[in-house]
Amino acid sequence: MYILTRIFQSPKIFFMSSDWFQRQKEGITTPTQEKKETPDGLWHGCPKCKVIVSRDEYESNLWVCANCGHHNGIEAKEYFSFLFDNGEYAELNPNLISLDPLNFEDTKKYSDRLIIAKRITGLKDAITTANGNLSGMPVAIAAMNFKFIGGSMGSVVGEKISRTIDFSLKHKIPFIMISKSGGARMMEAAFSLMQMAKTSSKLALLDEAKIPYVSLLTNPTTGGVTASFAMLGDINIAEPAALIGFAGPRIVRETIGKDLPEGFQTSEFVKDHGFIDFIVKRAELKSKISDWLECVGNLPKPAESE
Repeated sequence: MYILTRIFQSPKIFFMSSDWFQRQKEGITTPTQEKKETPDGLWHGCPKCKVIVSRDEYESNLWVCANCGHHNGIEAKEYFSFLFDNGEYAELNPNLISLDPLNFEDTKKYSDRLIIAKRITGLKDAITTANGNLSGMPVAIAAMNFKFIGGSMGSVVGEKISRTIDFSLKHKIPFIMISKSGGARMMEAAFSLMQMAKTSSKLALLDEAKIPYVSLLTNPTTGGVTASFAMLGDINIAEPAALIGFAGPRIVRETIGKDLPEGFQTSEFVKDHGFIDFIVKRAELKSKISDWLECVGNLPKPAESE
């Protein structure tokens, strides 16, 4: 009772003066080395729904948002990690590199762009090719790397696709193409455009040999890639909401001077208009491809005409 009486008789004992809450020094004085920060790379924020999850959870879900289903862009290495059994594969023609036969230069030399792209990505070009087993079946896969100059198709891309098709022909195994590209590489001009005919003619040999070709279109697949090997599969499939087209939506809109239909050039729009066969979620991709390959592998040979 005595203590309570003393408190109420002397309020300054209990209540602090207003200047106690005023900053005595301007700015933050904590030394940088003493600051506690979250290490980079531990969390991933979905660019669509903004939900944040741990990096481990994000990768275990195959780089797909568990909340909204957004398929984040991934490169060849990531596709190989879950398409090949146990993530085991042998890379094909790993040492091919692009040159600069035209000595091309715009705001920067092409040779300098190649050096920068190699340093940033750790890759030699915009495609990686490999062979291994998919659900126990031997296959050859070529997958494009968008981080390397926008996945653009140059002479090395066309050559590595062609050599991988040759590998499929030699070993009589299915060929799988994973496209992710802005189109032809303008810095190589006609050398780049030649790859459209080159890869298409190789695929014709694959067709003659009755060897299955699966084409997977991912976000984005545009330009000369769409106009050649990406659309020539025995079966053409796509990931959800992938941009698929020749010219991009902005160019089409400015050319025709009209607003475009909702979802224009998404994989759903393209499927509805008959350009691809079906859309597959990344988690189901391996099983869908293996089911289809098993199906066509067991088809009876057509009867010979009398």
